[in-house]
Amino acid sequence: MMSAKLRKQKSLAKCHSMAATGQPPRPRGATPLQTPVLVLNASYEPINICGARRALVLVLKGVARTEEEQGATLHAARVRMALPSVIRLLEYRRIPHQTRALSRKNILLRDRNTCQYCGMVLCTSDLTLDHVLPRSRGGPSTWENLVACCHNCNRRKGNQLLHEMTDMALEREPRPFSLHTSRHIMRMLGSADANWRKYLYFED
Repeated sequence: MMSAKLRKQKSLAKCHSMAATGQPPRPRGATPLQTPVLVLNASYEPINICGARRALVLVLKGVARTEEEQGATLHAARVRMALPSVIRLLEYRRIPHQTRALSRKNILLRDRNTCQYCGMVLCTSDLTLDHVLPRSRGGPSTWENLVACCHNCNRRKGNQLLHEMTDMALEREPRPFSLHTSRHIMRMLGSADANWRKYLYFED
């Protein structure tokens, strides 16, 4: 039987791997249909990431076309298709400046599963949200006042203000999860896929 300590070490290793690559390790038995696919607007602007299955549906419906292939092929009774790595929408979609809803999931995604006080990268279950200006002092639940926080830092900060403490400070100023932030996330997700590089503005 695996000890609880060993299971925890493996879990933490998996979390650190997710944080380093921007995506979780591929689950055992996962298929190419679960591979991430970069979605471009008609203008070639990167706007989203979806699974290969969803990308195929968009291509078959005539909503998008394949720009890059990932190398794997889908075999069916009457069709054989190369799975896409990058697809482009055929009609331009206007993307609002604020593309993400304010939620725990999106705050953690914006902060890359990193405690904004101590800098530790943790699993989602080991993180909570902290109000920089505590709610007990009138702090609102907004993008600018919510940050990812580990449980230890959350307890240590309590309802204090940061300028009242000498040993805690924010890693970075919290901002709304804008399209620019989404692009940064997509850079991390696509860092291992050479097909994505020219669309994500990598600098060689």
